[in-house]
Amino acid sequence: MSKNASEHHRKAAEHHEHAAKHHTAAAEQHEAGNHEKAAHHSQVAHGHQTDAAHHAGEAAKHHASEHGDK
Repeated sequence: MSKNASEHHRKAAEHHEHAAKHHTAAAEQHEAGNHEKAAHHSQVAHGHQTDAAHHAGEAAKHHASEHGDK
């Protein structure tokens, strides 16, 4: 399914929000001494950051293909 730029921007924002929540949870778990749980949240956050970067890149490609020569 081809998404337009606005859909990719929205998905990137959603993934950034999810990543932020998991980074916060990782910090809280780390402070509580729960390092295994902290590592888990850190890994999940990283996955969301990767997905956000993908969607941001797709949005940029869409902008370039649609508006690059203007």
